[in-house]
Amino acid sequence: MRDERLLERIYNVEKNPDSREGHDPARQINSILNHLQRVLNTKQGSVPIADDYGIPDFTDMPGAYSSGASHEVERIIRHVIEKYEPRLTRVRASFVTQEENVLALRFEIDARLATEENIPVAFQTVVNAGGKISVKE
Repeated sequence: MRDERLLERIYNVEKNPDSREGHDPARQINSILNHLQRVLNTKQGSVPIADDYGIPDFTDMPGAYSSGASHEVERIIRHVIEKYEPRLTRVRASFVTQEENVLALRFEIDARLATEENIPVAFQTVVNAGGKISVKE
């Protein structure tokens, strides 16, 4: 499996035609992080490639910012990542309580790279009150 998505590979070859591709977990994790940022900020039904690409609008979900709905948001995030990010396996999304910003939902995403090394990765995900999702390593 490639470290980067097709358009990233094309861009990098155009930028540096002499570069040789080798497996680089850091480059792969960065590519995954960028892709997760895009897919998790895409609203379902807004792109023609698939009706279920992206996530539902959490601001329209009744009680989305209550602790009871956090399990449903965990399930949605995990499902979208499992379906649209094949470079990750054994994906787990876990709600993290926070005191500093009660209008945001924070999740930890734990997974493994789908490589022979099976390297564990973790991302921090925050859904703000406007529904925008930030993803950090």
